[in-house]
Amino acid sequence: MSLIKTIGSKAASALDRELMSPEGGGFSIDQLMELAGLAVASAVYKEYPPSKYPKVLCAVGVGNNGGDALVCARHLTLFGYKVRVYYPLRSKKPLFTGLQTQLAKFGVPIIETDVQKEFQQADQIVDGIFGFSFVPPVREPFLEVIGLLNEYCKKIPITSVDIPSGWDVDEGPVNSSFEPSSLVSLTAPKPCSKLFKGTHFVGGRFVNKELAEKWDIDIPKYEGVDQVVKVQ
Repeated sequence: MSLIKTIGSKAASALDRELMSPEGGGFSIDQLMELAGLAVASAVYKEYPPSKYPKVLCAVGVGNNGGDALVCARHLTLFGYKVRVYYPLRSKKPLFTGLQTQLAKFGVPIIETDVQKEFQQADQIVDGIFGFSFVPPVREPFLEVIGLLNEYCKKIPITSVDIPSGWDVDEGPVNSSFEPSSLVSLTAPKPCSKLFKGTHFVGGRFVNKELAEKWDIDIPKYEGVDQVVKVQ
């Protein structure tokens, strides 16, 4: 499937709000996060199966992108991976503390320090540090992990959630050399995805036809129970 229509950051934020409105989509944020995280986990399973890449490090940021990565970590554990989570700034909001409790109950370690050691031991990385609302520059405590993503993208598979962390959502890798091996665009690809050269999935089976037409985005043709569609 060829690259489908993109949606800019401001429009993506407005679409998310409409998805959570009673008239637009009727979803709650935790429902959307659950479906998004499942989509990312499904893409990882398709592209980097546990038989070959069993040890996964999920790098988690502070926003909803990080929440998607926390959900993804739980699903990957249930899919048979050995998952560890690097989460240096843990949110105390109920939605996020609940996701952390779920991971604890499934035996997933959450680490806040020594991220370099975690990268060295992983077979693959899930990048959930920054989402489409990211505005440069990168600040602590994420400078080190962004540097490691730049280094390790040349060594092991890295799957980015929605946009590669550190990229400008519209302009792409303006001040970044980070190029993940896979990208999972959620809802619809963002403009920076046009500059992405790796394996590209679209996921998030929660956009109805009415909203797709209003916001001029495509709904990819999902097969059966698949949560993602490969677009390049």
